[in-house]
Amino acid sequence: MAKKQPSDSGITELKMALKQKALGRLYVFHGEETFLLHHYLEQMKKLLLDPLTESFNYHRLNSETFELRAFADAVENLPMMAEATLVQIDDVDIFKMNESDRGKIAEILRDIPDYCTVVFTYITTAWKPDKRLKKLWEAVDSSGLIVEFAKQDQKDLIAWVTRHFAANKKRISTDLCAYLIDITGGTMTALSSEIDKICAYSGAEEIKKTDIDAVTEPVLDAVVFQMTDQLSAGRYDQAMQKLQQLLKMQQEPLAILGAVGSHFRRISAARTLLDHGKSTFDLQKLCGIPDYPARKTMEAARRCTPKFCRTAAQLVLETDYRMKTSFDEPERLLELLILRLAQEAKNA
Repeated sequence: MAKKQPSDSGITELKMALKQKALGRLYVFHGEETFLLHHYLEQMKKLLLDPLTESFNYHRLNSETFELRAFADAVENLPMMAEATLVQIDDVDIFKMNESDRGKIAEILRDIPDYCTVVFTYITTAWKPDKRLKKLWEAVDSSGLIVEFAKQDQKDLIAWVTRHFAANKKRISTDLCAYLIDITGGTMTALSSEIDKICAYSGAEEIKKTDIDAVTEPVLDAVVFQMTDQLSAGRYDQAMQKLQQLLKMQQEPLAILGAVGSHFRRISAARTLLDHGKSTFDLQKLCGIPDYPARKTMEAARRCTPKFCRTAAQLVLETDYRMKTSFDEPERLLELLILRLAQEAKNA
């Protein structure tokens, strides 16, 4: 394979190889967007394998079943009644093997037969190559293509979500797409499942926010965002209801507190930007967040004074200290935090 690591982390080259039906010998798949990872794995299987002989020519090992001899045999085995074989290795950190095994792995990777394609996937185990282990790293780097399936940006996700609703004969606005992306964490895996549920629930052609809220369980950050937004808007009872929702979701109190602190830091940053005549785009750049949450954060910041932002940060720090040092119930400490924040917001 001609060595090339393109700017989009290998996806363009992988697409081209699939289109030209000319896959290379070695790939490393990793990244947060597992939906895409599995999608391209399936494309490779369709190209390389025949369903009638797949059981002979598709070899799969994982961290529990991986052995060097079994791996070497899988790579060397000739195709049976087919032209190619596919060897998939899941969540095996080859850089943590002992020196002897790393050397053998490097030899195998440098000499993969033309009929074989090897794919290392990293989903539950992080892909962290140690480039100091030159023999193994050079074998991977010179022979293979490393493909990172990162989270897609909001613009691409909105187009993707819109197409998936359209495939179910449903329409959805751009703002609601952004809202759905935000409350699900923005991965295609989560979105795909939620889109199916929303389409099954809604009887209308046009998707409404009530349809999304009825069947979609938001991720931690999204509920915390809603809670802090309710606080900044003066809707204190609703803020407390959001906290109870988080506790019913069995979220760890320290994780909830950490998310609350993170959101108030963003609001504080947004307040500072507003005071200096900056825009939502500046907040996006500063915090590395998409347009929708950036706009919502700026709206919240307009309702918060600089004094309240400073006080909120102090109250979060005090609650963190008490959670870690006192015998008080963490859930009660979170409730007290929301009540104190509500009181401070009233007086701001």
